[in-house]
Amino acid sequence: QVQLVESGGGLVQPGESLRLSCAASGFTFSIYAMSWYRQAPGKERELVAGITSAGGSTNYADSMKGRFTISRDNSKNTVYLQMTSLKPEDTAVYYCNRCRGGSLRSCPGDYWGQGTPVTVSS
Repeated sequence: QVQLVESGGGLVQPGESLRLSCAASGFTFSIYAMSWYRQAPGKERELVAGITSAGGSTNYADSMKGRFTISRDNSKNTVYLQMTSLKPEDTAVYYCNRCRGGSLRSCPGDYWGQGTPVTVSS
């Protein structure tokens, strides 16, 4: 079955960096776009970034552009989210998502990881 396992979350200070990983299994990873979403306490889940199946195209929420980078390694069935210049408002649970197809238009899909918490605080 489809499994998405996030890791790499934690407590960091403002301005620091963090890299999240999402290890995928149970499906042909290389044919699906992947995305990251986040949900802060009391708020709705929102898109962070997406990447096409081959990694050739990405998209980002406006507030993450220039600070976050999504990437993938199809040989390792893993998608990453590099986060820099973290702010307290980036505090949230970050979720990995398998999109419905290979393009960014197919995001989000029905499969979610369990989430990894990120706390940005001094």
